[in-house]
Amino acid sequence: MSSARSPFHPGEQALQARVGRREKSERAGRLMVRDFMPDAHRAFFASLPLLFVGSLDERGRPWASVLTGNPGFLHSPDPRTLRVAALPAAGDPLARNLAAGAPVGLLGLEFETRRRNRLNGRVTRGDRNGFDVLVDQSFGNCPRYIQARTPLLQRPRTAGGARAESALLSERAAALVGRSDTFFIATAAPGASAGDPTQGADVSHRGGKPGFVRAGVENGRTVLSAPDFAGNSLFNTLGNLALQPRAGLLFVDFSGGDALQLTGEAEVVWEGPELAGFAGAERLLRLRVEQGLWLESACPILWTPPAQAAQLARTGSWQEAHRT
Repeated sequence: MSSARSPFHPGEQALQARVGRREKSERAGRLMVRDFMPDAHRAFFASLPLLFVGSLDERGRPWASVLTGNPGFLHSPDPRTLRVAALPAAGDPLARNLAAGAPVGLLGLEFETRRRNRLNGRVTRGDRNGFDVLVDQSFGNCPRYIQARTPLLQRPRTAGGARAESALLSERAAALVGRSDTFFIATAAPGASAGDPTQGADVSHRGGKPGFVRAGVENGRTVLSAPDFAGNSLFNTLGNLALQPRAGLLFVDFSGGDALQLTGEAEVVWEGPELAGFAGAERLLRLRVEQGLWLESACPILWTPPAQAAQLARTGSWQEAHRT
């Protein structure tokens, strides 16, 4: 990014200031955030068998998706372009969200090494084999809270299908949420579709002990609550939510290959007994589900069992929080 302009929009800046990290985050951001991919990032994306994508539907609602392929399905012909040679699973809203000019957030994550890089940009063109993205912001993220998994092989993607989930999740969907140790969250700033490179779409990783996401019911709707642990203090996700409180969540069934997509109203809880009782949590993320989809065979990769991130040993659980 140009040194004359902050890489952060007002929502991100406000939260950085709230936690007393504004100046440090600004200095870090000006060093980390670029409008091109370094060669190391270009090679990294090309080595991956999967990619996480955040996009916006016609109503401006965020959705988080996963795309898979043999390593090399992601290719960077130049430092400002990433070619994605893959298409969404049947029924995934992403297929309708990839019009030319549409904002997208991309996350490359190598689970086995806990390495991850972010790329936020805009679709320049799409075809029957995939789409191209022009880089607005490119930067790396820390390895914390990532459960290490090693991909063993790509399983053939079945014809699959999509099953609608209502605002009240089915038993199967709630069970996946309840046993998950990972989810992905898509957000966007209000100016995501207006061309401002600091106000794009974004997708980010969240990890915790199995069961760290709690599913409850309020007024006939499923409400998900998850602890938010200390991160890189850039506040990309929460900064977007401060300005536009909507989010899309993605839960992957790593054992079976299916995925659960949800979109709804989001909020950040900064204080209260639930937060105080959850060891290690600095905030709580809450999503009131509006709509969802269960996608069969969305991530057809066979994985090794996970190795828990070391940082999670110092975090609590909802059972412990309820006992305080």
